[in-house]
Amino acid sequence: MAAGSARIVRYLLFGFFGVMILYFMSSSSIPRPPLPTTSNIPSWKGQETEKPPQAPAGDVSAPPPMTVEKLAENPSDTSSPAASAPAVTIPKPAKEDTLTSSHTSSDTSDARANATFVTLARNSDLWEIVKSIRQVEDRFNRNYHYDWVFLNDKPFDDTFKDVTTSLISGKTHYGEISHEHWSFPEHIDQDKARRVREDMAQRKIIYGDSISYRHMCRFESGFFFQHPLMKQFEWYWRVEPSIELYCDIGYDTFKYMRDHGKKYSFVLSLYEYVETIPTLWDSVKTFMKEHPEHVAEDNSMEFLSDDNGENYNHCHFWSNFEIGSLDWLRSQAYVDFFDRLDKDGGFFYERWGDAPVHSIGAGLLLKKDEIHFFNDIAYYHVPFTHCPTGDQFRLDHKCHCNPKDNFDWKGYSCTSKFFDMNKMEKPVGWKDQAD
Repeated sequence: MAAGSARIVRYLLFGFFGVMILYFMSSSSIPRPPLPTTSNIPSWKGQETEKPPQAPAGDVSAPPPMTVEKLAENPSDTSSPAASAPAVTIPKPAKEDTLTSSHTSSDTSDARANATFVTLARNSDLWEIVKSIRQVEDRFNRNYHYDWVFLNDKPFDDTFKDVTTSLISGKTHYGEISHEHWSFPEHIDQDKARRVREDMAQRKIIYGDSISYRHMCRFESGFFFQHPLMKQFEWYWRVEPSIELYCDIGYDTFKYMRDHGKKYSFVLSLYEYVETIPTLWDSVKTFMKEHPEHVAEDNSMEFLSDDNGENYNHCHFWSNFEIGSLDWLRSQAYVDFFDRLDKDGGFFYERWGDAPVHSIGAGLLLKKDEIHFFNDIAYYHVPFTHCPTGDQFRLDHKCHCNPKDNFDWKGYSCTSKFFDMNKMEKPVGWKDQAD
């Protein structure tokens, strides 16, 4: 019995040593990487991330607070320079351009345009305006890094400034609008203006009873380009919340305007709501009699009137998108034009919009070849779409708009009239998109 047990123990020991020998033989034949040491650990060559430098204290001036929801009822007095709104500028580090385009060969100058985007917004508009910012940056500004000016009737909060600054590749500027530019002028009869709003509300005219909308239209018509933050620039691109850009823009639109002698531009045009501007053209005709020297010889009257200026046909460029010359808006001709309209009170006694005001101003004071249609900027602002006509163009520029939504050639659009006036050839396929 003892001998049998001893044999079992021997067999187990032989088996154990046999397994160990096989293990060491097999493991010694497998190459192993060396353990890391200070000599074979590679040094870090990655790119460090820099945070944008903070604006120096000298960049902030303190302007007056205003309200947005109760613009007329609770304005703060900010009309004096000493009380002008806080103008905050937040710089960004320089970045390399990443896009090349065949359009750059048409630029006559390599000099960067002195230009900015400009947006009128409230703090409550933040999550709608960031959608627009992403569209503009992704489709255009990531390659050009132009500045962005934000204007409000009260101070922008830190959240608005932090979020928008983080998304924009250029410098950001934040300012308030003075009381003088966002209130009733002294010559306005407040009772008459109130009765007009009540009447328009009963007739269900859009924004007919809104005070703040009227202040906005007057400000965009005659004052945004006079804001202290805007005075450093020569060109502007207006951006509103919740817009879309459907195609890549592979060239510098500001340089194009400058180098080709353009002063105003659009992507959508349509007829104005007649009930909002019943006497606007009367004021325009008064201006033309008072200042014939300001009316350009080769102007766009044919776009504005079907009877050589006797009546307004209500065509206008939709001004929620526009790229234009600030020097033109600051010119004596445009200032005189706006002053005439402002004195007549139609912003408050009716509901004049900035779109017909800008359009009539451009149509009369500029030569028609100074107004440009940006066919290649595919654009949406509720409820209208400009989607470039032409399948190959949309493919080449990575467009994501539906050509069936294109408003250009519909019956309520005035773009066809602009083409006819300038004797421009309409793109192939335009008839398929017409009504």
